[in-house]
Amino acid sequence: MRIVFIKNSTIYKILAGMIIMIILLIFISNYNKNKGKETFTITDDVFYKGNVDNKTIAFTCNVDWGNEYIPLMLEIFKENNIKITFFVTGKWADQNEELLKKISEHGHEIGNHGFLHRDYSILSYENNKQEIGKAHNIISNIINTSPIFFAPPSGAYNDATIKAAKDLNYKVIMWSIDTIDWRKDSTSDKIINRVVSKTHNSAIVLMHPKEETIKALPAIIESLHNQGYSIGRVSDIIK
Repeated sequence: MRIVFIKNSTIYKILAGMIIMIILLIFISNYNKNKGKETFTITDDVFYKGNVDNKTIAFTCNVDWGNEYIPLMLEIFKENNIKITFFVTGKWADQNEELLKKISEHGHEIGNHGFLHRDYSILSYENNKQEIGKAHNIISNIINTSPIFFAPPSGAYNDATIKAAKDLNYKVIMWSIDTIDWRKDSTSDKIINRVVSKTHNSAIVLMHPKEETIKALPAIIESLHNQGYSIGRVSDIIK
């Protein structure tokens, strides 16, 4: 029995040593994989909906193209006395100063959509800060107002994006209702249903300047008003 005990003890020691070795190898592997990478832990600066619990829904329109539909959108919003938030890229703003001024003069809120419409989730902190900051300067110089909300293109961001936005005094805005109007199969009926079937207090609705969106807007506005909702800007639902 003593011999068996010794053998078993030896086996246990060998197994324990192997387990420790595996854990060390995993740790070293993860350390090398993440070595040099920036890591941030930010959890309270990204808004998928507002923090005001009332029957207000914010419309957001991301702009990097679709100029031909923007005047039509402005007319619809003017007819219904609605002010929304337009998130524009810095490159678009630089090439469309007069149109951006027109949007602002109509009383709409202007947000930052980054300088280029790219994947911000793969950018470093410095590159995120550069893209957001460059757009900020262009937009601010055109409308004489500094944006305070940043919507990452395609909703793609990482911790470095949030950290960079926060350091530039921005809040990161996502959405809780997506029209998905950029898809080729998105008809006005589908867009209407995607919005009116998911309404909730302090919702953020994402749209783009598209033909089918223009067709859908009057019905969406009427339905929301009939449900008792008011339609506004991001600043109306985030305090």
